[in-house]
Amino acid sequence: MTATLTLVSHHLCPYVQRASIALDEKGVRFERTYIDLKAKPDWFLKISPLGKVPLLQVPQEGSEAVLFESSVIAEYVEETQGGPKLHPANPFKRARHRGWMEFGSSILSDLWGFETAKDAETYELKRQAITGKFATVETALGEGPYFAGDAFSLVDATFAPIFRYFDLFDTLADHRVFDGLDRVGAWRRALAERPSVRAAVTADYGERLMAFLSDHDAYLLRAGRA
Repeated sequence: MTATLTLVSHHLCPYVQRASIALDEKGVRFERTYIDLKAKPDWFLKISPLGKVPLLQVPQEGSEAVLFESSVIAEYVEETQGGPKLHPANPFKRARHRGWMEFGSSILSDLWGFETAKDAETYELKRQAITGKFATVETALGEGPYFAGDAFSLVDATFAPIFRYFDLFDTLADHRVFDGLDRVGAWRRALAERPSVRAAVTADYGERLMAFLSDHDAYLLRAGRA
C-alpha cells in the first residue's frame, strides 16, 4: 500500500493511541487528523458509524474507505502490512492475545469511572476494580519485557495507553493500584521506553489530561489531599 493512511484522532483517546502504536510498530506511514469530540464536525459524523475515534481512512482505487474501532484497525494493519508480526502465529496463542486485548479494554472502562469520579466512594470502587484486574494481569505475565516475552504484540499496544494515564495519576495521589505487582511494574516501564508508545501522543498530553480532570471536577485531583 503506497497511499498514505489517515488516522482520525483525539488527543486523549487511548484507543487512538492503540491504533497509532500498531501503525508505528509495523512501520506504516500515516497522517493524523485531530477532532474535538465536544464539537464533532459534520464530515466526521458522516463517516463514523459510532461517532467515535479512531477512524482509519484508507485510500482504495481512487476512492476512500473508512475503518472504525481500534481493535479492527490494529488487526487490519497486522494483516495487510509488512514489518514485525504483532500477533502470534499459533491460533490458540493468537486467540488468547485477543482475549487479553478485550481485558485491557475492560480496564479502560473502569478507568473512565476512576478518573471522572466526583466523590470518594465512587473513586474507591473503581480503584479497587482496576487494582483487582491488574492483579489478574500479574498472573498472566512471564519474564518480559513484554506481554509475550521479547516480542512486542498488540496486547502491549492495548496496555501502553492504560499505563500512560498513571504517569500523571501517580503525581496526584497514592492510589496503590500497582502495589506488589512487580511484573506489571516492569512491563509498564518497558512499554514507556518504546518509541511507538512515546510517539502516540502529543507533547501536551499531560496538560490536556489535567484540564480534562479539572473540567470533570475529578475527585482524583483532591484524593492526594484527602
